[in-house]
Amino acid sequence: MSKDPYEVLGIARSASQDDIRKAYRKLAKKYHPDLNPGDKVAEENFKAVGAANALLSDEEQRARFDRGEIDASGQEKGFGFGGGGGGYRDYAEGPQGFHYGGNQFSEDDLGDIFGTMFGQGGGGGFRRRPQGPRKGNDRQYALTVSFLDCVNGGTSRITLPGGATLDVKIPPGITDGQVLRLRGKGDPGQQGGPAGDALITITVAPDSTYERDGDDIRMSLPVDLKTAVLGGSITIPTPAGSVKMNVPPKSDSGSVLRLRGRGVKAHGGKEAGNLYVKLQVTIGKVDTALEDFLKNWTPGGTAEQREAKA
Repeated sequence: MSKDPYEVLGIARSASQDDIRKAYRKLAKKYHPDLNPGDKVAEENFKAVGAANALLSDEEQRARFDRGEIDASGQEKGFGFGGGGGGYRDYAEGPQGFHYGGNQFSEDDLGDIFGTMFGQGGGGGFRRRPQGPRKGNDRQYALTVSFLDCVNGGTSRITLPGGATLDVKIPPGITDGQVLRLRGKGDPGQQGGPAGDALITITVAPDSTYERDGDDIRMSLPVDLKTAVLGGSITIPTPAGSVKMNVPPKSDSGSVLRLRGRGVKAHGGKEAGNLYVKLQVTIGKVDTALEDFLKNWTPGGTAEQREAKA
């Protein structure tokens, strides 16, 4: 995939943060290693979209990239200087020396060239550009977390290249496709520079009981006929543990109960979400008494009973 983060995500340079997030989530799901086992191309694409999202979702880094101060990997750019044919061409210092005009020269090569041009004596020879500290490269990881950890927060562990492990704190409220940045957990820096970061793309595993709606949680719960008609106490399994709640009398299927503060935990200055429980009335085991009652029962009563009430 192209190294330009905008092209990687397939978005315009004027894209909003919401556009960036949507494009990233779509591509991250498409190329996720869990959906493409053994596919090296998909794995590389997944890393590329993660790196592009990490850069563009950071407004300060995005602005620096747009101004040409850093490249797509977040590294500082070198300055260009004049060359034959007019205009200026960029050069950048890499691990194998300097790249200029499509050709590669070592620092010694450049020293010989400029020493010849400007003379070796009297201190007029080529002086190498001082190499300052440089930040290490970022590393890309993928991590699948449980639905309950994304609601309540928790800790997950990833295995690093070489077998080492890293515990990752999962904040409550994290969403599918979100990227966690662990400062200093990437490649070592150069010349005393800081280490790069670990960029961890989160995939939230689906849950058989709950569905997320923003910071609210929704679920369905069966309730027996007697409790639905007469009302009564039921036990509701919330993401933070079971609680008791009363069902109002005459609750029909589809009735929704609300438990305040039982959704996604409070995070980032936001209050905790709610849990919405949709009741599903079930008949259960039918005994003879219920059958006999229903045989003689008419909704609203018999004609005689209605006349008597009138």
